[in-house]
Amino acid sequence: MVVAIVLLKVERKRVNEIAEVLSEVGGVAEVYSVSGRYDLVTIIRSKDNEALSDVVTNHMLKVDGIVDSETMLAFRGFSRHDLESMFSIGA
Repeated sequence: MVVAIVLLKVERKRVNEIAEVLSEVGGVAEVYSVSGRYDLVTIIRSKDNEALSDVVTNHMLKVDGIVDSETMLAFRGFSRHDLESMFSIGA
């Protein structure tokens, strides 16, 4: 599985609207409104790089109101939440 984090700058008055549209795009697992230089962070989970490319270039970046983006590929995931839930099975 390929995981990507996409940072987005969007038209300020349309943050919620654009977040809702993005959350309906296949492959987009999560969308967060955030503080800082970017307005939205999306987490994409896809089967391979080709599927990731399709989600980002053919779907996400065609959403009207996105001003700028930066895409980062995740190499490895570390999550205390995931580890704790894995070891608490049956507890």
